[in-house]
Amino acid sequence: METKYITLTKENIDAEHICCAFSDKKCSEGYELKKAWLKKEFDNGYVFRRLDARAKVFMEYVPAEKAWIPVDAPGYLMINCFWVSGQYKGNGHAKALLKSAIDDAVAQGKSGLVTVVGTKKFHFMSDTKWLLRQGFETIETLPNGFSLLVLKIDAAAQNPSFKECVKSGECEEKEGLVVYYTNRCPFTDYYVNGSLWLLAQENNIPLKIIKLETMEQAQASPSPATIFSVFYNGKFVTTDMSICVKSRFTKIFL
Repeated sequence: METKYITLTKENIDAEHICCAFSDKKCSEGYELKKAWLKKEFDNGYVFRRLDARAKVFMEYVPAEKAWIPVDAPGYLMINCFWVSGQYKGNGHAKALLKSAIDDAVAQGKSGLVTVVGTKKFHFMSDTKWLLRQGFETIETLPNGFSLLVLKIDAAAQNPSFKECVKSGECEEKEGLVVYYTNRCPFTDYYVNGSLWLLAQENNIPLKIIKLETMEQAQASPSPATIFSVFYNGKFVTTDMSICVKSRFTKIFL
């Protein structure tokens, strides 16, 4: 039987799931916030394509000029979330989804694909080693562990680059915890405004929550991981939402 993938649109998204958190009741509000975010971004050429099953097998991408990521990459498509999880690994889904993005880039006359990853695997970011095996190349790295990868269609195209706002690896606020997040992920609202806020209160650690509400704000973020990034005393710490769980929080900050 042929594997079927579906592309979400304004017309079908209300009836379709978005892979992450669709059965997690505590994140139900964040789930709806992500759907609302997607509906707006579809007008900017945003693509959400997934396996037609109750599974976390999906890819998101958008013209890089419209990406909520501080990268300069005119003429490219920016890959955002890209996941194949659990029993679905090893069945060719990632290659099929990547091929569909490449085909879209060719059809749109784009220079190639670009994405932000961890130089070593970062939580809630794509698998760096796998992408490199598919022909992506590292064109820039940051001292706090992020890499910019590119897969060129036009070999003569200008290389993308990180924006200046992310190159120091620091944020403006130099005291306590600072978290930047968006509704690009259905988990962030619950874990930031619920779990992390409570842990900071209980342990008397100053916490500033900065929700990036617009593309312009996200493109000026001090971290290229605009889904969720934590800073402590001005320094980047992690993209890992497990920091919002007591055991992990205690290990790092206490």
